[in-house]
Amino acid sequence: MKRHEFLKSIGFRGAALMAVLSACTKAEDSVLPALTISPASSSTGSGTGSGTGTTTPTTGTDLSTITNRLLTIDLSASSSANLNKVGGYITQSGIVVAQSSSGVFVAATQTCTHEPKRQVIFNVNEYYCTAHGARFSLTGSGKNSFGSRGLTIYKTATDGKTVVVYS
Repeated sequence: MKRHEFLKSIGFRGAALMAVLSACTKAEDSVLPALTISPASSSTGSGTGSGTGTTTPTTGTDLSTITNRLLTIDLSASSSANLNKVGGYITQSGIVVAQSSSGVFVAATQTCTHEPKRQVIFNVNEYYCTAHGARFSLTGSGKNSFGSRGLTIYKTATDGKTVVVYS
């Protein structure tokens, strides 16, 4: 039995029912409209594996020394074009990869911890689950009660031509 049905069965009706139902929510739980960059924003980038994390600009880094690679993305590939602009993101292999600020890439799992749905996207300066409105910071901590379990964040590195996501 759902909460609404239960409250109706014990006699709450009309305005009283609405008052009781609205008392169960918090302002921080309100669903924010998701940022839509383009239909291609949920595209698959080129490369293999999958990845995690935030990073500082690492232009010139020798990416060949990185172990535990989860995802390698060629920034010149058309499938990763959204990563060439700040705020752009792609999803690949269950990972959301985004450019959070100039030259800084972040990555997190696409599976929300509120309910195991693969609907996490990058939205302006946070991760956002389009299923129930869970919000997460770039470090993975929850920003509302739906995101209270946190989100898995992966490490990233770039040489300006390629982004590597690793654990």
